[in-house]
Amino acid sequence: MKITKVAAAASMVLVLAMAGCSSSPTSPSTTSTSSGAANAPLTITVLPKNLGNPYFDTSMKGFTAAAPEIGATVTQVGPTSASANGQVTYIQTATQQKVSAIDISSNDPTAMCNALNAAMAAGIKVVTFDSDAPTCRDLFINQASADGIAKVLVQMISDEIGGSGEIAILSAAANATNQNTWIDLMKTDLAASYPNITLDEVAYGNDDDQMSFDQTSALLQKYPNLKGIIAPTTVGIAAAARYLSTSSAKGQVQLTGLGTPNDMRSYVQDGTCKEFALWNPQDLGYLAAYATQALVNGTITGAQGDTFTAGSLGSFTVGADKTVLLGDPYKFDASNIANFNF
Repeated sequence: MKITKVAAAASMVLVLAMAGCSSSPTSPSTTSTSSGAANAPLTITVLPKNLGNPYFDTSMKGFTAAAPEIGATVTQVGPTSASANGQVTYIQTATQQKVSAIDISSNDPTAMCNALNAAMAAGIKVVTFDSDAPTCRDLFINQASADGIAKVLVQMISDEIGGSGEIAILSAAANATNQNTWIDLMKTDLAASYPNITLDEVAYGNDDDQMSFDQTSALLQKYPNLKGIIAPTTVGIAAAARYLSTSSAKGQVQLTGLGTPNDMRSYVQDGTCKEFALWNPQDLGYLAAYATQALVNGTITGAQGDTFTAGSLGSFTVGADKTVLLGDPYKFDASNIANFNF
């Protein structure tokens, strides 16, 4: 899907306000029901990295939007903090409930595999989205190519610091599959194409607002010549922006990464952050729901070259490694951020 489609789809959700998550970790946070086929109801358990995360609140809107279109009951459950162990219990419960599918954003590439393999052995389809568990799922819905994300993030920070200087990366959990893939590719890109930029450290905020805030403070104290921070996590970039916005480093230390327009709007407007990137998380959830339906009903098997239609997003093809790609990252800055609401 092209950038223009991402922007168009994002603009369609201007009327939707970000919904906070009010459920406890022992009960579903959101359920959407539709009148699916009476003899074969489609039930999808959505398991984000953690509840109460604005990014996953938005991706859940995509699942709930797709639910009546595909005839599904969609339920979101999950831990309140981003941990692999916290997700295992919910996988086991969904397996006992004999749901049709589990759609999970993995907190670790392998730690949930015993539980996910047990689910698949029980006939449940497993779809990862946002963050992969590559050896224990049927399909991965990738928000953007890892290489594309890495190149955009490095290019943005290079532009902002004038192509030279010291930078740091503020990541999420140390074992997060997507974060580590992007970081490895950023390191490769920096070494190959940006000889005048030095990566001082990769710090970890564990997708926790306060921890990410504290890590930003620690990076600035540890590296007095720091010129830029890349935060490839929506929680991390917002926390880093909150710290920088009231510090003497505002305007001196540049910040970019992956964020949501609603979280970052004020920081773009006040000059704390010039630009950042993302995709539309609602589109990601919507695509994942349709891909899950296609798996469950046999339209696709996950084989490379399989095709299916994802409602208003159009047609998609399964690529290598049982992966479906949403599209390219989209840059947000002062010229366009007012047009988005998620």
